[in-house]
Amino acid sequence: CSRHPEVRWAQRIDKVYITVQLPDAKDAKVNLEPDGVFSFFATAGTDGNSYESKLDLNDKVNVEASKVSVGVRSIFCILEKADAKWWNKLVRDDQKAPHFVKVDWDKWVDEDDDGADVNVDGMDFSNMGGMGGMPGMEGLGGMGGMGGMPGMEGLGGMGGMGGLAGMMGGMGGMGGMGMPPGMEGLGGMGMDDFEDESDDEGWYSFELPDKSIDHPLVCSFM
Repeated sequence: CSRHPEVRWAQRIDKVYITVQLPDAKDAKVNLEPDGVFSFFATAGTDGNSYESKLDLNDKVNVEASKVSVGVRSIFCILEKADAKWWNKLVRDDQKAPHFVKVDWDKWVDEDDDGADVNVDGMDFSNMGGMGGMPGMEGLGGMGGMGGMPGMEGLGGMGGMGGLAGMMGGMGGMGGMGMPPGMEGLGGMGMDDFEDESDDEGWYSFELPDKSIDHPLVCSFM
């Protein structure tokens, strides 16, 4: 038999704050539908008791922009309203609020008070849109592929860094190809490092000392 966790709520003109009070919740699942159906399920306690709740919210919501954060003592949800307007209560007008739903006075502001948004610093949020809820839920969708990051197995054609290192090592043999005598020690630097800045590409020059003149002779050859 499932139990109902305590649910507290507050609002701003454009969003609704829902806090499910359930310490040490496990396998928590939150689902939100565009027409305003909010449902929650989790287990908690040493006996693994089941807790669940389902609420028909007052109006439609923007699922893609809504977020959820799983904490040690509670699950905090920020639901974006589809239309920016104040709700007179959390559930639909033709329904009575369940006994486990309470007003969250710590987050509440009056309609004529613009009020600042709730401070959410330090909370780790997941976007409900496309995820279907929190980590551990079946609706994680496309996020599943991220599990391969540590080993980088999912990178496909990159082939691993080891192969890159081997490829770079093999390029060392290019050093010294076509180099003039005495320049073999420059192996590994690559031909581009010796690109001749003059227009006489392919010519090499060296100096011959001549004691009879003040300046040495310069000879060039292919």
